[in-house]
Amino acid sequence: MASQSFDMIVIGAGPGGYVAAIRGAQLGLKVAIVEREHMGGICLNWGCIPTKALLRSSEVFHLMERAGEFGLKAEKIGYDLDAVVNRSRGVAKQLNSGIGHLMKKNKVTVFMGEATLPAKGKVSVKTDKGAEELTAKHIVLATGARARELPGLEADGVRVWTYKHALVPPHMPKKLLVIGSGAIGIEFASFYNTLGADTTVVEVMDRVLPVEDAEISAFAKKQFVKQGMKIMEKAMVKQLDRAKENVTAHIEVGGKVEKMEFDTVISAVGIVGNVEGLGLEALGVKVDRTHVVTDAYCRTGVEGLYAIGDIAGAPWLAHKASHEGVMVAELIAGGSPHPVKPESIAGCTYCHPQVASVGYTEAKAKELGYEVKVGRFPFIGNGKAIALGEPEGMVKTVFDAKTGELLGAHMVGAEVTEMIQGYVVGRTLETTEAELMETVFPHPTLSEMMHESVLDAFGRAIHI
Repeated sequence: MASQSFDMIVIGAGPGGYVAAIRGAQLGLKVAIVEREHMGGICLNWGCIPTKALLRSSEVFHLMERAGEFGLKAEKIGYDLDAVVNRSRGVAKQLNSGIGHLMKKNKVTVFMGEATLPAKGKVSVKTDKGAEELTAKHIVLATGARARELPGLEADGVRVWTYKHALVPPHMPKKLLVIGSGAIGIEFASFYNTLGADTTVVEVMDRVLPVEDAEISAFAKKQFVKQGMKIMEKAMVKQLDRAKENVTAHIEVGGKVEKMEFDTVISAVGIVGNVEGLGLEALGVKVDRTHVVTDAYCRTGVEGLYAIGDIAGAPWLAHKASHEGVMVAELIAGGSPHPVKPESIAGCTYCHPQVASVGYTEAKAKELGYEVKVGRFPFIGNGKAIALGEPEGMVKTVFDAKTGELLGAHMVGAEVTEMIQGYVVGRTLETTEAELMETVFPHPTLSEMMHESVLDAFGRAIHI
C-alpha cells in the first residue's frame, strides 16, 4: 500500500496534540493526527473537564446546604449520584465532538488507531481496517500519560479506584481513603467529602498540596479539616487487604503502622508517560523515568521528532501542553516562537476552597538567592468576598526586593483559579510592583485583593 505523506504528523489528540494540529494547519502545513481512543484525550474525556463538572455539582450542593445563610429556603436537599455523573459525561461528550468538528474545519486528516514509529519520518497506524503507512518530515509526540500504579495498591475498579473509576463510580463511598494529595487526589477528596463521604487523605510528603507555597497548603488543610476530612501527612500506605465489602489499609505514620478500614480507595500517586510501544528506543530517543527528554523547544534530539505535554515531563498541565503544541507547530512552519517557561505556567486546583499559583513559592525564591518582599491579603478584608459568603481565603505575592519583579503569586479561596491569570499576564509582561500598584482594580471584586496583596508587600495595604 502506498504511504500517505504529510508535512506534520501528530500522535495523540489531547490538549497538546489537537492544538498543535490546528496551529500547523493554520500555518499552511498538511497535517495528520493519530488518536487511539478519544478526541480531546484524557483532559476532555477523563480529566480536567469532567472533574470540573462533578465539582460544580458538589459546589452547588454545598451552597444549597448553606441556603439559610443567604436568607433562602431549600428543603429536603439531596443528590442523585448517577445524574451528577451523567451530567459530567454529557459535558465531556459535547466537547469531544467539538474537537472532531475543529479537525474537519481545519482540514486535519484524522486516523483513529495505534501509532508506532518504524523509522525516522515514518508512522504506522494500526486501525480497524488494517495498517496505514504515513510519512512526514516532522512528527510530534503528544501521547500523554496515565495514572501511576504502585505495587500492591493497583486499582481493581471495585473497591480500589483510579481517577477513571472515580469519575464513573460504581457506588457512593461511605468511608473513603485517598492516596496522594496533589491536584487529582485533593479534587476527588473534596468532591466525595462534600457529598458526605467520610474522607481520609494520606500524603507521603510533609504537607498536602506539596507543590504549593507552604502557607497556602497550611491554609487549605485547615479548611479541609474544618469540612471533616482527615489529613495524614508524612504517611504511607504500605499495603491494602481487599475483602468483598471493604479494604483494610496498612498506613505507616511516625514509624508505626496503623490499620484502617475503608469501603473505597482512590489512588492518585502521580502519573507515568505513555512512552511504551512506539518504537522510541530503536530511534534513539532519550527516555528518563517514563518521560521523553527534550530541549526548551520540545525537540527530542532525533531530527524532526518533537515531544510535547505530559510525555515531555512536568508541569503536567493541559495548558502547558497546548502552548507547547502551538510553539512546535510555529517552529515547524519556520517561525521563531519563544520557548515555554515552566515558572510562568499557572497551576489550578478546583478543591473547596480553590487553589491557584504561578511562579516561585516564597521558599523557592529564597533558595534561588532572591531577597524577597512578601505581601498577603485575606478574603475577610474584601467586600465582594463577604457579600458572596466566601470569607475564607488569602492572596500572597512574592517580589524581588531589589528590582520589584513579581516572582510568584499564590492564592486560596473562592474563584482564585479565574483570578490567577492577572498575575500570569503580569509575569509575561515582566511587570514590577510599580505597575501593579498603579493599576486600577474594579470595585467590588475579588480581584481587589490582588492589588492589596501587592500593596502589602511594600507596606502600603489599605484595608488591613
